Formats: sequence, C-alpha cells, structure tokens
Amino acid sequence: MSWIMNREPYDSPDAALLRREYYDEVASRWYGRPATAEEIEEGLTDDGADRLRPPLGDFVVGRHDGVAGACGGILLCETAPVIDGTAPATAELTRVYVRPALRGTGGGAALLTTLETAARRLGARRVALDTRHDLVEARALYARNGYREIEPYAQRPYAERWFAKEL
Repeated sequence: MSWIMNREPYDSPDAALLRREYYDEVASRWYGRPATAEEIEEGLTDDGADRLRPPLGDFVVGRHDGVAGACGGILLCETAPVIDGTAPATAELTRVYVRPALRGTGGGAALLTTLETAARRLGARRVALDTRHDLVEARALYARNGYREIEPYAQRPYAERWFAKEL
C-alpha cells in the first residue's frame, strides 16, 4: 500500500469531496455533534480555496492505492510570523486532511513533504499554520514532522495553536 501525492485543482471532483469531508469533520468536532449540510456549505462558501493555485498557492490530493484519501493546500502569507528576528517568505498550510480510515498509513507525512516542496517552489523558506486544541491528530502530525509551536501570528476564528517549520 502506498501513497501518491499530486498537485490538483482545489475544485476537482476528488479535491472537492475531500474538502467537504474535512469541513464535516472539523465542524462536527467544533459543534460536538454531526455538522449539518448547511453548516458544511457555509464553511465551503467563500473560504478562499480559489487562492490555492499558482502563483500564490497550490493544492495537493493524495491517493492511497489509487483512491483519493488526503488533501492539503499551501498559500503564501501576508502575515508572516517572525522567527529569530527575521521574516522570510512564509507559506501557510491549510485544509490538511487525511481520511480517518487512512490515518497512520504515512499519508499525513507524505502530504506535508509534498506541500513543503510546493512552498519552496512558491519561494517560501518557512511554513506556518494555525489549528485548534481539539485537532489532536493534526497537532501530533505537525510535531512529528518538525513543526514547533510559535506565538500567534494572525487572529482568526477557531485558531488556537500556531506552528512553524523552517524549510
């Protein structure tokens, strides 16, 4: 069983389905109950995914044994976190998702590696992200892959923890 990661438009059929599953999971956790179709649609409406294409961003879909099972985006930041007194070009991870049944199969690490390569291609020298306290699997994935917690670099709804990694 292996993963193959490829750049893909954020609105391709597989990418759109994975993004919908991502919003379903994060909204359901936030509300403490299954998210409604309306709540998922609201999360997907005007969510900025259209910026996840060159020259400012990119989107990746991962396939496990040929079946779409992971996705994530990278976007050059306007609000770059300062580390060690400098603010080099920074890209932000967003919409990082691996289907629950495929977690623990190496897809998350492969997805991060591919997104970091995309960030370098966009000119970034650092990757940053925000996440929530309750997304413990995501926080563990980032820590295992060299991301360290940093001070908040942007104020957004639902952002509770911030991470960064030098490329």
